[in-house]
Amino acid sequence: MYLTTDTKQSIFEKYGKAKSKTDTGSAESQIALFTHRINHITGHLKQNKKDYSAELSLVKLVGKRRALLDYLVKNDIFRYRAIIKELEIRK
Repeated sequence: MYLTTDTKQSIFEKYGKAKSKTDTGSAESQIALFTHRINHITGHLKQNKKDYSAELSLVKLVGKRRALLDYLVKNDIFRYRAIIKELEIRK
């Protein structure tokens, strides 16, 4: 599987608010995890153009990430700018 426990923990440790392996609930760590999954599914869809179930899950993930980014814009614009810059996501 592409997303092991070690991979998740390293994502949470790198991008999480508390910079710990157990910080799974902060918006930054969830956005980073969604971005990792989005990049993986995008690569899969470049190979398998007719995989419509993967395409549906990609659209759902992008929507979830967008909702979290909108939440950060409303509540803390500095955290939003930091995560956008760090993950190189554009709106």
